[in-house]
Amino acid sequence: MTDQPERIFTTPGAEEPRWIAIPKQVRVDFGKQTVANSRRVRLLRGRPPVYYFPEEDVEREALVPSEHTSQEEGLGRAVFWHVRANSRQIEDAAWRIEDPHKKAPEGIEKFIAFDWEAMDAWWEEEEQIRVHPRDPFSRIDCLHSTREVRVEINGVTAAETNRAVLLFETGLPVRYYFPKRDLNLAYFEPSDLVTRCPYKGEAHYYSAVIHGEEHPNIAWTYPYPNPKLAKIKDRVAFYTEKLDGVYVDGEQLPAGS
Repeated sequence: MTDQPERIFTTPGAEEPRWIAIPKQVRVDFGKQTVANSRRVRLLRGRPPVYYFPEEDVEREALVPSEHTSQEEGLGRAVFWHVRANSRQIEDAAWRIEDPHKKAPEGIEKFIAFDWEAMDAWWEEEEQIRVHPRDPFSRIDCLHSTREVRVEINGVTAAETNRAVLLFETGLPVRYYFPKRDLNLAYFEPSDLVTRCPYKGEAHYYSAVIHGEEHPNIAWTYPYPNPKLAKIKDRVAFYTEKLDGVYVDGEQLPAGS
């Protein structure tokens, strides 16, 4: 048996479904083999969202029974399989809810899910997707703005612009993307951190050093964002909740906003 990474499932608002049919064809590859391929997948919304495949659309020969079980909060008891293909095997990388909780989505016991990170590749139609499935109820808008936006770190103005792109993403604070020329670049240096977002792409980070104090990975940029978000290309955004102050049109934003 192996320790399983914690899967945290959140419950959407009452007006939003939690268990939804996805019309896309979704495919999972492991060990140079397709282990699941379906046009009838379901998405369990949460953090992160999880794809569930009808049992008949899973390559059952790739599943090796495991003795591991777990209680998944809000769902019920899960049973696991190892996933094996072409001499490769990864333990406890697929599961099914065998004894559903009374609040679990109806019919979930007829579906199988896979550990996202353990698989080699995921596809929606013929496009590879990364990080986790996209939630169709999450929305991102990018808008050019002439608001005066100023960032203060350790008592100094580190960035100031009236040419920001404002990124509005469901459930997250507004992010202000600055033209790189509007940063005081003497305070910033690239870090080694790289993260990936299924909506925006691959982010590269900056740390700030001000008055001898380092503020690691406090800002980021997307050199090659997903095409729909081209407005933020090469611009720099900050974790506003970690800054001394963010001022918009002269007014300081509340902490955490």
